Amino acid sequence: PLPPPRAKLVPKSSGAARKKAYEPGVASSLIKKIFSHYVKMPVARDAFNIVVKCSERYFKQLSSDLEAYTNHAGRKTVEMADLEVLMRRQGLVTDKMPLHVLIERYLPLEYRKLLIPVAVSGNKVIPCK
Repeated sequence: PLPPPRAKLVPKSSGAARKKAYEPGVASSLIKKIFSHYVKMPVARDAFNIVVKCSERYFKQLSSDLEAYTNHAGRKTVEMADLEVLMRRQGLVTDKMPLHVLIERYLPLEYRKLLIPVAVSGNKVIPCK
């Protein structure tokens, strides 16, 4: 006679192992909107997917480079100077094309006001440092 069948013991896996790690990123709809604005023509879906992947890789590399610059300076906060050094190394900021010119050229007015100091009445400078 055969022994009665027993249920196999399956080790329980933790819920964390099954869940995929969430990585925050720039919304693909925002990337599509920005890309469509500058390309000024329809974009094929497969081409758009490549643009999204490239954007994600670019921002990952950008953040790790900024982290390295900040650690090298012995700080825990990324500052404007770190970003300017990185953009200078990438060739985006030069002596002929300073960061303020890029900000004025590519960002809307509400962001320009936050990034570029402006003197207002009462001899006040906004934004304060």
